[in-house]
Amino acid sequence: MTTAIERPAQRIATGREIPRSLWHQLHRTDPYAVPTQSAEWIDSLLAFGGYHDASRLYTTGGGRTALLPLVRRSFPTGGATILQSMPSSWGFGGLVAPNGASPRLVTDILDDLERSPALRVRIRPNPLQADVWSAATAGRNNVTVIPARAHVLDLEGGFEKVWAQRITGPTRSAVRRAEKSGIVIESDNTGRLVPVFYELLLRSFDRWARQQHEYLWLARFRGRHRDPQAKFRIIADRLGPRCRISVAWVEGRPAAAILVLQDGANAHYTRGAMDKDLASPVRANFLLHRTAIEEACRAGCRSYHMGESGTSQSLSRFKERFGAVPVDYAEYWIERVPVHRADRALRRQVKRVIGFVDAH
Repeated sequence: MTTAIERPAQRIATGREIPRSLWHQLHRTDPYAVPTQSAEWIDSLLAFGGYHDASRLYTTGGGRTALLPLVRRSFPTGGATILQSMPSSWGFGGLVAPNGASPRLVTDILDDLERSPALRVRIRPNPLQADVWSAATAGRNNVTVIPARAHVLDLEGGFEKVWAQRITGPTRSAVRRAEKSGIVIESDNTGRLVPVFYELLLRSFDRWARQQHEYLWLARFRGRHRDPQAKFRIIADRLGPRCRISVAWVEGRPAAAILVLQDGANAHYTRGAMDKDLASPVRANFLLHRTAIEEACRAGCRSYHMGESGTSQSLSRFKERFGAVPVDYAEYWIERVPVHRADRALRRQVKRVIGFVDAH
């Protein structure tokens, strides 16, 4: 008896050819999909400027449909392009498919991307699909694997179970202390609190500079270049009620703020900022996250992504106090010219010169 061999996934549409209704359906039926894989997130990138929609829609011989959210960045002088899913500081990308991606499906998509004339293809997939991507990239000589680590909180069972069994006792105590301190939590999903959030983010840039032994002017330049205020205004506008900013007010002053995206089956804590002198004594950040986690549970989310942690032990400890677990995954680069190693070496050299310490 012979078994029919399923043909590889075929690309059937690109960019704006992809129906938005189908994109929304695929995102809704993928239990692992995160907000940064949504059509509205791509719209945010396009509105931010410098990017073009290069997303790819695939179909398999078995009738499955899958989508790779993707943007193209071209050099001002013309020539080769860079494809990214997603660009640096723009969250997670990777495949969206009903019931999640499989190694076979990812393998077919990688084959298609390797045929692209792009100078570089960068994929930063959802950490919860790390095993799928690892299996599909094994043995590919032209794929550079860049190890990474994120933290994710499982919301299965609802908030009462998360609060009692996953959030640590000391963290529950910190939340109760915050509640008794008179902190006022204000949440908004219209973009009204973007200026308040951004002012706290600017203060955080300065604090991180001191912690990392980085020149203040350099930290401010990097921070504003990576995360200008216009970026958050655009995200709030494009995602609408799916983008929530919460601010902790202490004696009428903004002490801390977080930005949480909530779209589909998963919530994603994307950015946090604070005035440490105001926030730390009253444990403002603990109450902010407790509120966001409860809201995600109430909305029926499966998980609360707490984002990239890197090698920072202090950041990992903070996230683990809420029950989030470390998830090791990888970013993947397909390069025609191997620039990644040279780029990393240059960055390490610059950090050594200025005495940079990754402390947050």
